[in-house]
Amino acid sequence: MNDNLRHALAQARMRTIDIATTLAVDPKTVDRWLKGRVPHPRHRWAIADLLNAHEEDLWPHAAHPHRPIGPDIKAVYPHRWAVPQALWRQLFAAAHEQIDILVYSGLFLAENAGILHLITERAQAGVRVRIMLGDPDSPHVAARGTDEGIGPNLMTARIHNAIKLYTPLQGTEGVEIRLHHTVLYNSIYRADDDLLINLHAYGTPAAQAPVMHIHTHNDTSTATTYLTSIEHTWTSATPLTHPSDQGT
Repeated sequence: MNDNLRHALAQARMRTIDIATTLAVDPKTVDRWLKGRVPHPRHRWAIADLLNAHEEDLWPHAAHPHRPIGPDIKAVYPHRWAVPQALWRQLFAAAHEQIDILVYSGLFLAENAGILHLITERAQAGVRVRIMLGDPDSPHVAARGTDEGIGPNLMTARIHNAIKLYTPLQGTEGVEIRLHHTVLYNSIYRADDDLLINLHAYGTPAAQAPVMHIHTHNDTSTATTYLTSIEHTWTSATPLTHPSDQGT
């Protein structure tokens, strides 16, 4: 019997049928999970997100792939979609000095109204927010779309959509948005000393690629390499003026 899962379900005021419908599984499957059967990792991550819980709390003996594996690398996720939604919120909410987002589009965050509201709140509290999006006209953007197998036009369209969604944040003091023209080897999401690094791989969409959770604690930590990349990109990027200036 998985009492942790049963208790979390009750706290979230969700029923077996709610979980089954959301995950597109048979209700009997959810019943088996409640009786102690351990779900597939992708189902564990999805359930943890739905219940706003940590996977290791629901399945203490099954969550070991995401436990700390070194002094700098706190966790490695096989795919970006496998990063618990609660972790994104937790890291951004905990930021007191700096939030950086270095992406080509970062559309999955831009479409999350809750995350954008949270980032706005942190900026209003004095946190410096820097968002770096790919320049839609950059040949590197087109190349990335081809590399991912989605085509250059779709990649460009995603960036235009992201620009529209991120632009309102510029009305908040402390939020800056720039367009960069670099070859983006990794997407980087920073909240003070914590970074989520979305590794890019040829032929693989970013959502399917692995993510490392790194914590920086000194000048020689693993994170320093990625922090340097953020600074170089920010320095060479162009301030975003208005979506209409980007051909939308």
